[in-house]
Amino acid sequence: MNRRILAVGSIAAVAALALAGCSGSTEADKPAASSGPVTLTMSAWSVDTTPEFKALADAFHEKNPDITINLKEYDATDYNTLITADLAAGSGPDIITQKEVKYVTTLQEGGQLLDVSDVKLPKGIGGADSYKVDGKAYATPYRQDSWVLFYNKDLFKKAGVAEPDGSWTWDDFDKAAAELTAGAGGAKGAYLHRWQSVVQGFANSQTGSNVLKGKYDYMTPFYERVLKLQKDGDVVDFNTSSANQLTYQGEFGKQKAAMMPMGTWFVATLIAQQASGDADAFPWGIAPIPQLSAKTAGLDNTPVTFGDPTGFGVNAAASPEKAAAAKKFLAFASSEDAAQVLAGIGITPALNSSTVADTYFGVKGAPTDDLSKFAWSTHKVLAENPTSSKTAAIQGILSDMHTAIMSGSTPVDAAIKEAQDRVSNEVGLD
Repeated sequence: MNRRILAVGSIAAVAALALAGCSGSTEADKPAASSGPVTLTMSAWSVDTTPEFKALADAFHEKNPDITINLKEYDATDYNTLITADLAAGSGPDIITQKEVKYVTTLQEGGQLLDVSDVKLPKGIGGADSYKVDGKAYATPYRQDSWVLFYNKDLFKKAGVAEPDGSWTWDDFDKAAAELTAGAGGAKGAYLHRWQSVVQGFANSQTGSNVLKGKYDYMTPFYERVLKLQKDGDVVDFNTSSANQLTYQGEFGKQKAAMMPMGTWFVATLIAQQASGDADAFPWGIAPIPQLSAKTAGLDNTPVTFGDPTGFGVNAAASPEKAAAAKKFLAFASSEDAAQVLAGIGITPALNSSTVADTYFGVKGAPTDDLSKFAWSTHKVLAENPTSSKTAAIQGILSDMHTAIMSGSTPVDAAIKEAQDRVSNEVGLD
């Protein structure tokens, strides 16, 4: 899945403001004890428009002046291929940003990631288990996005439809989509992007299923309801979206859709695009993602959603001095001080707290209503990609299945059976 493009103002200024409100230092933040200055390289992508890398590197250097982190930029689309090639050639960075969890085992099995189990993580941090292989940690999380429901308050008002209240099931979502399409003056009720995550992520998390099991018939009702939304004209159909290469930023930001399930990374993008004029100016909010069952819907319960963490690993070929300095950075990146830096630029950190939430929603342009704050901070987030050497291959097959179903080229049941057969024959399961 394509991750995100974030555009914000001055990174250095925002990071400095965020640091000003940080809590007291921890052991991880104290100046590094070393024989002299250490310079590390860290992999990154879309540096000009993705502020988190420089913000964290600068904040860490401020607390550890003997350690400098230089960014090594890779193409975002081919990141995993390029970083793997560099590591194999012995020219990889000291700190390896883990863009997608499903490739962690590839690097770990190749002996390219250092065991970082000795890096102490704060209690309550999310996503740490995604980086464990056989009980050992090969990376640590610094951000943890989750999927929520974005909605346009003006279009709801125009259509005379009640806004989400935190208790919605998918039936409520479908009903609202139909009413919004009919009454919002030309906008679709919702936009569902082309990614397999938009269907399969919810099917996996809300049924408690695991793609490593090799059986995918539990996805049938999720696909049937999305296909009905297409047929009824309440969402842009998959083929039109594909042919026109529609962007989710444009569909929601230009008010072509009243609702959109999307990851929390879009918060920072939408704020920036509204500020720059790339998106229309309109009031918006986020609500908990609709639930399969009323059992997990409602503000008294914990909504179930999905999302993978983003983390940092250490190059196994790094010298002992560089490895020690890199581990110190990993500890900082998971700390509350780092969480404040990330929250201050509209990015969801892996570590959450009331003070981090205050910083996050204090960003100019962020929603301020209680439901948005609840949706961002209260949920059960299950991993989209279970940690396994087989995950990437299985997800590739399921991506083909998704395209076949959504394009209408293959009926749901037949596409699922074909995917199951391919997983059995091409991947094999224990």
